[in-house]
Amino acid sequence: MTSTVHTTAKGRWVLAEGCVPSLFEWNNYTKVSRAGVWERRSRPPSPEPDLPGPDEDIEQPVMVPMVVDHDYGASRTVCVDRERYEDALREIEALKEQLQTFHLHHSFGLKRFASSPEDIRFYTRFPSYEHLMVFWNLIEAATAKTVRVTRAKKTYATTTTIKLLPIDELFLFLTYLSTGCTQRELGHRFNIHRATVSRIIMTWANFLYSLLGSVCVWMSPAAVKASLPHDFDGSYSDTQVVLDCTELRCQTPSSLLLQSEVFSNYKSHCTFKAMVCWCRLLCQHSLRVPCVTGRCFVSQGLHHS
Repeated sequence: MTSTVHTTAKGRWVLAEGCVPSLFEWNNYTKVSRAGVWERRSRPPSPEPDLPGPDEDIEQPVMVPMVVDHDYGASRTVCVDRERYEDALREIEALKEQLQTFHLHHSFGLKRFASSPEDIRFYTRFPSYEHLMVFWNLIEAATAKTVRVTRAKKTYATTTTIKLLPIDELFLFLTYLSTGCTQRELGHRFNIHRATVSRIIMTWANFLYSLLGSVCVWMSPAAVKASLPHDFDGSYSDTQVVLDCTELRCQTPSSLLLQSEVFSNYKSHCTFKAMVCWCRLLCQHSLRVPCVTGRCFVSQGLHHS
């Protein structure tokens, strides 16, 4: 055991050299070492380099110029069919214009009706596209702080996915007020979901109410008194505004609490109660205060003015 097996420095047991039998009858009791790969295959002799003589000149290597990438669009020599190439470019440009026209005609947005004052007046109630853009330039800076209505009930978020541009959202809101389209119809026109249309309408209603409600539209008492017609002299010389009340029929809400708030015994239907303030009869400037629901701030507005 000690003669055939020994231990290495790492503690491994290995066989001693020569302890394995290698001479047998079938190999004539001879041990032939196997040649390596480079020894088994014959190799052609490597040619010796021709060394120049003392009288021969040494040739310098020829410098091959670097090939620069070819511009096939600017050269007429490499491009075989130049006319066909130019025709393809013109066709691509024509298809691009057709695609832009297709998107413009099939997208229901403000740009589609920018050149038609009649359509702008019908969908937005603004006299022209220029008047609408003046109004947009006044409120554009404030749209960055818009509080958007989200899917969650009674919650709001300032960061959400915007399906339309802000100016197209304003156009959708004005179209909803002007034409009375249903939210499903607006969803098909603007290629968005009906729930998204509802959130856009609620967002812009709250935004414009907060933004435009802070603007004082009342004339000063001195300006109204100076412009009073002669029919108001005497007993009506201190008149500031003419008030009128009206009701606008609305859709019956699903909430019973809202039904109790908007139901009208006079109209026997759900209506929005409103108060309209007129100054048309008082002075040369026509003034109509928007509808006010829930409470009246006429005296408060006159006091602040």
